[in-house]
Amino acid sequence: MKKILIFTLLLIACKSNTETSISSDFEIGIIADCQYCNCDSQNNRFYRQSTNKFKSAVEKLNTKKLDYTIHLGDFIDRDFESFDTVLPIWNSLKSEKFHVLGNHDFSVSDYLKSLVPKKMGLKNRYYSFIKNNWRFIVLDGNDLSYHGAITNTKKKETDSLFNLLKNEDEPNLQTWNGGLSSDQLLWVKEELNQAKNKNEYVGFYCHFPAGRNGDSHNLWNYKQFLQLIDGYANVKFYFNGHNHNGDYLEKNNVHHLTFKGMLDTENTSAFATAKFTKDSIFIKGYGREPSRGLKIN
Repeated sequence: MKKILIFTLLLIACKSNTETSISSDFEIGIIADCQYCNCDSQNNRFYRQSTNKFKSAVEKLNTKKLDYTIHLGDFIDRDFESFDTVLPIWNSLKSEKFHVLGNHDFSVSDYLKSLVPKKMGLKNRYYSFIKNNWRFIVLDGNDLSYHGAITNTKKKETDSLFNLLKNEDEPNLQTWNGGLSSDQLLWVKEELNQAKNKNEYVGFYCHFPAGRNGDSHNLWNYKQFLQLIDGYANVKFYFNGHNHNGDYLEKNNVHHLTFKGMLDTENTSAFATAKFTKDSIFIKGYGREPSRGLKIN
C-alpha cells in the first residue's frame, strides 16, 4: 500500500511538472519613446503631453496580469530633472519593470551622464533575464556613441567605429545613433550560446533598429550584429523604438518590430501588450500602435 501511494505521488508530481512546462503562456507590456520634457511642442513632438499619455498607459497595463513591462528607450527627451516627473508614474506599474537605454536618456549635462543608468534603476547598461524558457537580451545601443560613451576607452572605440564605417556611406551613420562595443558583442555571443545549450528562445530589446537595410535609425554596426545572430535559430524577435513611425519586417525568421513613439501625437497614444504562446506572439496595440500576430517558427 505504501509503495502504491509513493508511486501515485510521483505520477502526480511528474504530471504537474509537465503541465508547468507546457503551460508557458505569459503577457508583457511594451512602451517606446515616452520622451518627456517640460518643453514646448515642436515638429509634431508633444513633450508635455507625454505625462498624461504615460499615466493612461500605466493605468491600462495595471488592469492586466503582466509578467513585466519594458520601456524601449528615450524615457526622457533632455534634462536630468525630467526623470523626477516620469519615474513616479513608471513606478506605479504593478508588474516587474525593465528599461532600455535610449540616446535621449543621455541628453543631460556631461557630469550627470554616468548617473543615468542608476537613476533608471539599472545595475548594468546591457543585461539579460529569463522568463518561461525565454532569454530576453537587453542591448545598449549607446555603448559606443557621441552621447552615451562615458569612459575614455569607449570614446576611443566610438571614434574608431565611426571612422571605419564612413567608407560604407550608410545613412545610419548619424551622431544621434550609436553602436555595440566589441565587449558587448562578445557578451551577446556568450548569452546566445547559453540559450542554445539550454534550449531557450531568445528575444532582443534595443532602442535602435537593426533589421532593414538603409534605415537611417539603425545601429551603426547592425550588419555585424545580424551576422552574429544569423547562426542561432533560437533567436525569434528584435523589438525596438527610436523610429517613431514604427516599422516591421521578418528577416531570416526573426521578427524585427519597431514600436511607434508615444510622444508624437497630441491626442493619441502608442503602447502595446505582447502575449507569448507556444508558437506565436500576439501584439495588442493601443492608440497608434497596430495589433499583429507573429508566428514563432
